[in-house]
Amino acid sequence: MEKQAGFEITFDFLTSKPVVVEPTAGQISSDAGLLPFRQLDERLGLTRQFAETLSERRRISHLDHTLLEMVRMRVFGILADYPDQNDHDVLRSDPVFKLLCDRSIHDDDLASQPTLSRFENAIDVPSFFRLENLWLEQFIASFEEPPRELTLDIDPFDDPTHGQQQLTFFHGFYEQYQYLARAITCADNDLTLDVCLLHGSAHAALGAAGDIERVVRRMREAWPDVTIHLRGDSGFGVPAMYEVGERLGILFSFGIAMNARLKKLSENTLNEALRQWEEKGEPQRLFCAFWYQADSWSVPRWVVVKCEANAQGTNRRAIVTNRPGARILPGAAYDEYADRGESENRNKELKRGLTADRLSDHRYFANLFRLHLHTAAYNLLVRMRRQVAAPPAADPHEPLPTEALPGRRRRGWHNRRRKADPLGEGHACTWRSRLIKVAAWIVETKRRVVVRLSSSWPYLDHYQNVSRQVLPAISNDSS
Repeated sequence: MEKQAGFEITFDFLTSKPVVVEPTAGQISSDAGLLPFRQLDERLGLTRQFAETLSERRRISHLDHTLLEMVRMRVFGILADYPDQNDHDVLRSDPVFKLLCDRSIHDDDLASQPTLSRFENAIDVPSFFRLENLWLEQFIASFEEPPRELTLDIDPFDDPTHGQQQLTFFHGFYEQYQYLARAITCADNDLTLDVCLLHGSAHAALGAAGDIERVVRRMREAWPDVTIHLRGDSGFGVPAMYEVGERLGILFSFGIAMNARLKKLSENTLNEALRQWEEKGEPQRLFCAFWYQADSWSVPRWVVVKCEANAQGTNRRAIVTNRPGARILPGAAYDEYADRGESENRNKELKRGLTADRLSDHRYFANLFRLHLHTAAYNLLVRMRRQVAAPPAADPHEPLPTEALPGRRRRGWHNRRRKADPLGEGHACTWRSRLIKVAAWIVETKRRVVVRLSSSWPYLDHYQNVSRQVLPAISNDSS
């Protein structure tokens, strides 16, 4: 381990005495909050199973760093906001990262950036198929009892590129060179159960029907009676998606772009909304629904159109759905579809909070593997959130359940929950500021490793509570 040269810096902003800064030879880390995540990972087996999916083609006698060790370096590094391989040229000496990788803090350093780069570029195609299965198996194992209903959201997000990455192309909608990543997430527990990386100019629905079929068939093997709802924006409103949903018995809702025919069929409803807005001076939101068949469709399908009139003007949005209730309550069916906006929040967290838009390797397969590493970090964070969540009790004066609350009251509930349960609702940045990013002095003896935190750290109670959740018991020994 490299030692920094000794120095002493004196600040004189205090009038009573100087403030002297100097390094210490003690083992100190700034990421001690990763230890509870490592404990949870030990129970879930996520990083171990991840590493077991990868093909080992190196000579065992020449190994200094195992696949498991390098997977843990990258996954926990992403959690702590170290998204790149270069970050580990410094972190390889960090005592907490050594503990995360089952090493003594006095052992040799962990893998360097060149080693990690070779690792990410060496993943073969069969490993990716096994990783796809891993996310499904981890998702199924996350349920203690078979679910009766599940809502899946499929959504893409852009990944800007800035070099000569393979399969990066210019996308006219995003107006940039990029990859197009796509994720299938579950609205019931926020887990990501499938990810893929499309070439930069790909259509969002490219290969999506096959991915949905694989996911649904595996779920039906595990839970034969589960009812599956599928939602996607207009990018997935294509015949292949309708047909796979109808063939597999999935209840789906997909956005569809307004065209001249849909505008004509919904014109009376829009005019009525506009008339009521002018008469009452209050925003109006009306719905109409009808059978419709585009030229590329093999059969007619039910379309719901939302017509709005307010101070900003008029607005129309449409969905294609086979949900039975859409024929009776089209507005409720549309609102259920609109809730898929939460999937965009999950993708935003994966992309921004867990930096899945940092796919900067040259080779396409190396970048696909990096997307899987970021997904592992995201799913581990989601599992931790569910483990520690402690939402406040429902308002006894509220007659409706939380899921049925209308817009403003529902937002009010979520705001109260975020205040009362900041980690249970917290994004990655919240977890970093309140748990992960904490300095610790680490001492290792023959009998144990002691991690000392500051007793004046304002979020010490978070650390205690989270640790209790991932352990059957927590020691009261503060030494």
